[in-house]
Amino acid sequence: MTASTTRVLVTGAGGPAGIAVIRSLLKRQDVEVFAADMDGWASGLYLVPESARRIVPPGKSPTFVDDVIALCAADRVDVLFSTVDVELPGLAARRDELAAAGTALAAPSHETLVTCLDKYRLAQAVAGKARIPETRLLDRDGVGAEWVFPVIVKPRSGAGSRGVRLIADRAALEALGEDRSVIIQENLPGEEFSVDVLAGLDGNVIAAVPRSRERVDSGVSIAGRTVRRAELSDTAADVARAIGLTGVANVQLRYSSDGVPALLEVNPRFPGAMPLTIAAGVDMPSLLLDLVLGRPVPSAVDFAELANVRYLEDVFLAPGDVLVSEHAAHAEGPGE
Repeated sequence: MTASTTRVLVTGAGGPAGIAVIRSLLKRQDVEVFAADMDGWASGLYLVPESARRIVPPGKSPTFVDDVIALCAADRVDVLFSTVDVELPGLAARRDELAAAGTALAAPSHETLVTCLDKYRLAQAVAGKARIPETRLLDRDGVGAEWVFPVIVKPRSGAGSRGVRLIADRAALEALGEDRSVIIQENLPGEEFSVDVLAGLDGNVIAAVPRSRERVDSGVSIAGRTVRRAELSDTAADVARAIGLTGVANVQLRYSSDGVPALLEVNPRFPGAMPLTIAAGVDMPSLLLDLVLGRPVPSAVDFAELANVRYLEDVFLAPGDVLVSEHAAHAEGPGE
């Protein structure tokens, strides 16, 4: 590496999003990649040299942000990429402390993150700027609203399909009681698409790449295709502008009964299916790195229609090379 090499730390090296970011940045000759995870068995750790592998506490740990700031200072990290939902708000809230340690955080603003991670707040922010499903809190007014059944009930916070239920009729809805940490939403019957969005630090949407999820395993797309549908790209871009997005987010849309794409949720981080978007011509991790470093990037980046299937790939190493961690996946659930 040269004196002008940029040092980048990627957290969540055990997840498909972290692996996608690591692989993207490893292709650059001007970047030294460090990989971190709470679990020593995280496969992405072993894509980088031994000297660049790091163990960090779980994102929910009260010491996580302090430890990452100290790690960035010790390793002279220039840019931090977090690929884990739970890590992002804490890091963004202390962006200035990271900057004081010499590290720029490649993530949306704290306000944008908080908006995205609360589905009710997100619906309020986007209302009037893009199509959203009718959304109410699970309280007396929400339950009593005029609904066309079935409806969807889901937690205000949380990723993927955890806690999502289809409620068949009003009696079943009323039986749920009241819980303002839960929302009621209009059921959208149409096709679902994910749109990977990259916005500049000025909020300009540089790329919005829609893709189908033809096969899904544990919430991650393992087969899909990019599609050219202007209404999907335009809706995702409108959502990005409504929430003040800077950086990368995954906007999930589904067609309503009247054939209009409507917002399901926004994941304000790199998605696990990022390799398809990169292969289609939009290398979002590399572009975001240049944005954060203040380097010029195109004002718009086009993409090709492309399909992918994913397969399992092994990394082999000596048993003694596996990093020791207190939070191994087999002991305390999946790695970050």
